Amino acid sequence: MELATDSRPAGATEAPAVGVRHLRQVLLWPLRLIPVEGRAGPPWDALRSATGSPWQEQVDEYTGNPDGFHERHYNEFVAFLPYVQRFLYGEGRARRAGAEGGSPMRVFRRHDIAKVRTVARPGDAPVTLDIVHIDLYFFFDVDVVVLNVEVSTDGLQMQQANELLYRFGRGYPSGWDDEGQPTHSMASVEWLGADGSVMAASDAQRRELFLSHVCEHRAPRIAAHWAFLLRPLVSDHSSEEGALRYQQIEYYRMPLMAYLAVDRPKALTRADFARLALVTGAAPGNEQSMPYADGYLGDFEQRFCYDRFWGDTGTAPNTRYLCSGHSLVVVGDASAQFFGCRDRGVLAQFRHQHFLMFLIAHFQKAALLMFSDRLVEALMDLDIRDPASVRRFKRAIRASFEGFLRFTHRYWFHEISEQAHVRALWHLMAKHLDLDPLYAEVKERIADMNSYLDADSLRRQANTVVRLTVTTIFGLIGTVATGFLGMNLISEADAPWPKKIAFFFMVFVPTTFLTLYTIAKSKRLSDFLDALSDERVTVGGKFRALAAVWFGPRPE
Repeated sequence: MELATDSRPAGATEAPAVGVRHLRQVLLWPLRLIPVEGRAGPPWDALRSATGSPWQEQVDEYTGNPDGFHERHYNEFVAFLPYVQRFLYGEGRARRAGAEGGSPMRVFRRHDIAKVRTVARPGDAPVTLDIVHIDLYFFFDVDVVVLNVEVSTDGLQMQQANELLYRFGRGYPSGWDDEGQPTHSMASVEWLGADGSVMAASDAQRRELFLSHVCEHRAPRIAAHWAFLLRPLVSDHSSEEGALRYQQIEYYRMPLMAYLAVDRPKALTRADFARLALVTGAAPGNEQSMPYADGYLGDFEQRFCYDRFWGDTGTAPNTRYLCSGHSLVVVGDASAQFFGCRDRGVLAQFRHQHFLMFLIAHFQKAALLMFSDRLVEALMDLDIRDPASVRRFKRAIRASFEGFLRFTHRYWFHEISEQAHVRALWHLMAKHLDLDPLYAEVKERIADMNSYLDADSLRRQANTVVRLTVTTIFGLIGTVATGFLGMNLISEADAPWPKKIAFFFMVFVPTTFLTLYTIAKSKRLSDFLDALSDERVTVGGKFRALAAVWFGPRPE
């Protein structure tokens, strides 16, 4: 394949830069919820009851006023297979009955933030984005919450759009340059209220705060503007009080979706598409070089592009989907009515079918990573010398095994739709995210842990049987000797009761002691019985085995 960096013929005059008439960016940030001691019930109950919380439970179009249910919601619903519909929307009869468990998913939304003002690099002109919505997605029986932020703007240059996609969705700075400015992150982010006032701002320039936090907690510090957005959810390493606590579970770069309505899609170069698909940011100096080596991107179109609609025909001509797992980007012609239609067109599909597909994939990955983390924590807390620690370990592994079974039957799908483009994009995304290998790995780890517990339980049962057998064998000697033909060594049937009770305790105490002593020595006595029954062992060896009951090394 020829690795041309520009689709224009050689010698042609350079066309003006492609403008982005409308941009939508959707961020998803999966986080792990940390159980709070003493708090029962699902996590969204804590959010509902939190004092001063800006989050309100979102009543969706399927449970609210029927007048709010539109054709785009119907198209979204029928795009998915029935078992996916039950996950996303719940059972209709449960909803009609007003059941709390209608849907295994709960959505909370905050309405107090109207815009976000961003500056990509120091000295750049600020870009103000409209907040479409800010949501939190909770899932029944899985300790994962997903932050969803959707923003939009009009009239950007492609370079600005690239920088916005590259820099905005980062939970904290990855480093700083010589001047103390954050690298790869936004130079400034400000959440704005409806009146234009600044509600929270980023603090990425405060390097010492981030360094000291990692030094103290061995965990990254969430940037101030993202921490503000999540409250009353607080980081598990924070000293703040919060209704819920969370930990980072994936990379600090948030998975993102992007919708770009551009003037001339065909004028975009191969390098432009590579930068959008891999979210690498704008090219330095507006050059048209590929972001990575030619060998790595030699099969770029096969690995990252879905080109079923990349042509001059159809209702939305020249529409191209780009998918890297971390990102899902759709680029199309701004002049095509179907591409920009909010009810039936590509924009409606992007905000509904494709968003839910993206959400399911990243929720599955986050849930699998959460189960993996649980296993690691259970092993780290295990102290085999502490019986209480062993009991906690067993409970944790059993709970993980049961939770994984419920996750598999409720949330794990290999197929989510029979619509051709949704199905193709799902397969492309699942492949890039390595969902199937990750599922197999976590399943194997949990199965290994559970098999270990089963084997340990069988071992303990076998030891108990050995002890009971040894005690019975040695107790049989006294039983036969004293009970032969019903013989009584001491005939005190007619003795007064005090004397009978005295004789009873004279027999009961030593018998109890001998029984307990036999149980204590049952492991060594079992070894002696094995030697006694083995015809290959000499008489001397059998006597040595008997002596080892009292003088041998401590058994393992």
